[in-house]
Amino acid sequence: MRCSRKKRMIVLFATICFAMNVFTSCRLNEKKLDADTSKVNIAVIAKSTTSEYWKTTFAGANAASAEYNLEVTFEGPANEEDYETQNNMIRSAVKNGADAIVFSAVDYNANAEAINEAVGAGIKVVVIDSDVNSNLVSCRISTDNYKAGQMVGEAVLAGEEEELKVGIVNFDKNSENGQQREKGFRDDVAGNERVTIVSSINVNSTTEEAKAGTIRMLQENPEINIIVTFNEWTSLGVGYAVQELGLADEVRVVAFDSNVVSVGMLETGEVDALIVQNPYAMGYLGVEYAWMLTNGEKLKETDVDTTTTLITRENIYEPDNQKVLFPFD
Repeated sequence: MRCSRKKRMIVLFATICFAMNVFTSCRLNEKKLDADTSKVNIAVIAKSTTSEYWKTTFAGANAASAEYNLEVTFEGPANEEDYETQNNMIRSAVKNGADAIVFSAVDYNANAEAINEAVGAGIKVVVIDSDVNSNLVSCRISTDNYKAGQMVGEAVLAGEEEELKVGIVNFDKNSENGQQREKGFRDDVAGNERVTIVSSINVNSTTEEAKAGTIRMLQENPEINIIVTFNEWTSLGVGYAVQELGLADEVRVVAFDSNVVSVGMLETGEVDALIVQNPYAMGYLGVEYAWMLTNGEKLKETDVDTTTTLITRENIYEPDNQKVLFPFD
């Protein structure tokens, strides 16, 4: 009898311990869930996701998200002209409870309404790379695009040609950064007697369209001996066009951004200079500043200029420039 009672006591004690363990485990899981859902949620919405430029931007954003323990999402449309998809992404981010949006605009004007709606819903917005026509944005982090365009002009004028017959290959007219770069270039060379702008085209921001447009331009204007272009995709397209036409020795190319292919073109002569931005810094600072804004911190700067470097065949192998071209090596 005593033995049976003792066994019942042992079973009761074990049951109580098990229940306490289950309760404790549930509470810990509940706390963990609360901790996860309490993370600041930042939506990074770029102009696209496929180029090396944007992959590097996302790498910087991801580094900041890890450092500050943030929940960060990354997305962008399939091409750099699709502002409607970007607007849908902005509205979805608001609906899904984003605390802040880090945004690069496809279209300076057509993205403005969706951004203003997001700010009206209490979302902090930080612009990186390409601006949007809104005075409600909290902060802008980008290349000084006008100054970068002037750097293109300086690289063009550094050539030894007596006459500089220039062709311009730019991307979407509605993208503010491309327009500012072209304006900076035009202003820098304006009034210089050596320079004649022979032809200027705008193409969709793809390698294929840039290549096709460049080939047509060179065939219609064989006197062109300089081409300037203003982003990663158009730079590749121009380089491929010069390569296909066998004009590397006749046409000098001043291009923008870098990847393995364009650096290879710089080495082999299809491209003569690259204006290289700092997308990693844009991504990192964009997320960092968004986090600061969600914490109510006052920003020391609301317009941040990230670095831009001119890379040529003469300075490509300098250690600092290798770090600019290959930031992850």
